[in-house]
Amino acid sequence: MTAPDASAHGPEGTIIHGVRLVTDGAETSDAWVEMRDGAVAAVGTGGDWRSRSATATVVDAREVAGAGAVLAPGFIDIHGHGGGGFSYEGSESDIRGARALHLTHGTTRAVLSLVSGPLGHLTAQVERIAQLTRTDADILGSHLEGPFLDAGHRGAHDPGTLRAATPEALAALLNAGSGTIRQVTLAPELPGAGDAIRAFREAGAAVAVGHTGADVETSRAAFEAGASILTHAFNAMPPLHHRAPGPVAAATADPRVTLEVIADGVHVHPELIRMLFAAAPGRVALITDAMAAAGADDGRYVLGELDVDVAAGVARLAGTDTIAGSTLTQDAALRVARAAGVELPAAVDALTRVPAAAIGIEVRHGSLRTGSVADAVLLDSRLEPRAVWLEGRRVR
Repeated sequence: MTAPDASAHGPEGTIIHGVRLVTDGAETSDAWVEMRDGAVAAVGTGGDWRSRSATATVVDAREVAGAGAVLAPGFIDIHGHGGGGFSYEGSESDIRGARALHLTHGTTRAVLSLVSGPLGHLTAQVERIAQLTRTDADILGSHLEGPFLDAGHRGAHDPGTLRAATPEALAALLNAGSGTIRQVTLAPELPGAGDAIRAFREAGAAVAVGHTGADVETSRAAFEAGASILTHAFNAMPPLHHRAPGPVAAATADPRVTLEVIADGVHVHPELIRMLFAAAPGRVALITDAMAAAGADDGRYVLGELDVDVAAGVARLAGTDTIAGSTLTQDAALRVARAAGVELPAAVDALTRVPAAAIGIEVRHGSLRTGSVADAVLLDSRLEPRAVWLEGRRVR
């Protein structure tokens, strides 16, 4: 995406008032937020904003989003593959096209996920994303969803590209990322996985357990070694069985672990979404796992090197019943979570503070408290986005 036009915000800042402010797991009525110089300058309630409005553009949220308008931090997606007909594995133009689609749906920051591929191909993609993190504020870095995965739980990953987590492979990827690899998904039962967890953690990347056949003991050992995320809970892993609880039980029991969930009504039943929020409060991250068809038409797409057919908004590997990512946007995930019975503050937290904390950027991202980066989304009473700000500049 291109940089926002500086004229999209006021001479020195913007004040948004008349909102239900939902941030940091709490809700405040009749609130206002002031944004200046890319950060949240002040937060308050009632009419106190008037004393600060002389040098700001004033936005009455009710005029933009109607009665019951909700202001939330900009959404953060730590696991997605594309959208708007474009893939994050494509050119810089393709990446920006996909980000533009998700930005209109409230996702102001994203980690770009890459499926398994040949090592040379992956290093080139990681390097491209690393370069974009230096020019595009909304791009946080890359997520390696593979190639260190279990072949039996590979999902939409080409089995011919899966490999062991050798020191040489790790070094090549980390060198290409130059500090911008934010997350790595791996199967902890594979040879070399323990050393890989430690190496990626030392390099500043969060490690996720996923695409795995690990039992509960192996999963616990991975979390003890430093893994801190469960990749798309319930999907591409053993189920939550009463005699073999598997990775989901290990993750819910460990307060250090964030559980990703794809809340699209296809990957996970709404009752299980509600159950996860209850079992791991403050630790569920609503991700999209979106591929190129998000916000685009049904049809034939490519994910990595594999053909994917999208029908009625559901993506499956061509000729199979295997789900191949989603066509989800994060605002839709918010609505699905609410319909499942998740309270609004918890659901918004799962799109903002929780994913920010999962990749270690919660000091300034994922919140609308004073001093935070001024990323925000204004939603109407149906939780449809009506306006979006990135670093205090209105981009929708």
